[in-house]
Amino acid sequence: MGELQSIGTWWMWVGFGVFVVAMLAIDMFALGRKGAHKVGAREALVWSLVWFTMAMLFGGALWGWLDHTVGREAADARAMEYLTGYLLEKTLAMDNIFVFVMLFSYFAVPIEYQKRVLLYGVIGAIVLRALMILLGAWLIAQFHWVLYIFGAFLLITGIKMFIFADHEPNLAKNPLLKWLRNHVRITDNYHGEKFWIYEKGVRWFTPMFLVLVLVEFSDVIFALDSIPAIFAITSDPFIVFTSNIFAILGLRALYFLLADMADRFHLLKFGLAVVLMFVGTKMLIVDWFKIPVAVSLGVVVAILGTSMLLSLIASRNKKTLVKNK
Repeated sequence: MGELQSIGTWWMWVGFGVFVVAMLAIDMFALGRKGAHKVGAREALVWSLVWFTMAMLFGGALWGWLDHTVGREAADARAMEYLTGYLLEKTLAMDNIFVFVMLFSYFAVPIEYQKRVLLYGVIGAIVLRALMILLGAWLIAQFHWVLYIFGAFLLITGIKMFIFADHEPNLAKNPLLKWLRNHVRITDNYHGEKFWIYEKGVRWFTPMFLVLVLVEFSDVIFALDSIPAIFAITSDPFIVFTSNIFAILGLRALYFLLADMADRFHLLKFGLAVVLMFVGTKMLIVDWFKIPVAVSLGVVVAILGTSMLLSLIASRNKKTLVKNK
């Protein structure tokens, strides 16, 4: 049995936690004063760039600190792990966006209300992933063979995702949604951004509440993929946590930036499936052949770029075919 090994000191954990809480507070209170409003492409692009810049600045600061304290070689290695982990989590987060598009479309959520649902979804995801990361790190430190379970799970999940990439789930048959509708009072209409209202002293939940529950539940499912995946890159809890949280913090802005273009990247799901299969295989062979982190980064970038390029080519060919008809 081993012990948790991490470059993160107590003050680094506390400092990062304070940073995350501060950014969420700014988002909720300062920017929230705008009230319910449609998030335009310009606002989404600005926030996407802000989150990306912060993630890169953090990576640079981490490299600088490690270079000063433990040496250049260790700093380069940990910084590469952070960058690869961030990109991997950002890539896998794309699947969340497809689900968000489906949920908001199914429940006909007004676009000006979507921002609040996603904000609470992000907060829930941060808490959930913090717990899962700490648990996963502890399990790997205590029981090395857990890596094989993670690897097999990712490989099987990737294969299933590849096979059923074009399959659209039927939300009407979702067991959780059916249970909620049978056990909770649900209003027929939206009441602004409220998750529930009171009528004659009785609490009624709005469709917004159903959407929020399904958003949180979907993140539980995705976390089961993304958390094991990043442990294929590094077992350091601090790097796993920070790269994961930065990817999650930028998810909402990325959604509003890409939501209208989701159909153009329809082959991205196949790319995500291949990424999961690659990462799962990497974990299964780690004791016999260790794939360098830089190679993993290159593979993820290549898969993501290829699937997006092929998606754009396929969409363009489809438009050309429709025009010719």
